[in-house]
Amino acid sequence: QVQLVESGGALVQAGDSLRLSCAASGRTLGTYRMGWFRQVPGKEREFVATISRNGMITHYADSVKGRFTISRDNAKNTLYLQLNNLKPEDTSVYYCAASLSFLLATTLDAYNYWGRGAQVTVST
Repeated sequence: QVQLVESGGALVQAGDSLRLSCAASGRTLGTYRMGWFRQVPGKEREFVATISRNGMITHYADSVKGRFTISRDNAKNTLYLQLNNLKPEDTSVYYCAASLSFLLATTLDAYNYWGRGAQVTVST
């Protein structure tokens, strides 16, 4: 099985940019469809973005479309999430996840492995 570790979380100001990374170990990243989710205390974890195994197909939540970009480098076993034009409502813990599914996966139950999360805080 794969182990996932997120990094890059920070406290930033509204309008700033940030890049999150998710390093995979134990199994080759290219084995999995990958996704990013986020969660604030008291709310359900929500889908942010997903990317196919070869990186050619991506899909985003409407709330981040045009501002966030998901990408992957299978040779480096690393997944990325570029966050641009950040807003206070983007404040959350961001989780990367790996899925064995070959279909578009935007729900929690489609993902088999999860990282521990990285905190992103956006101040006004």
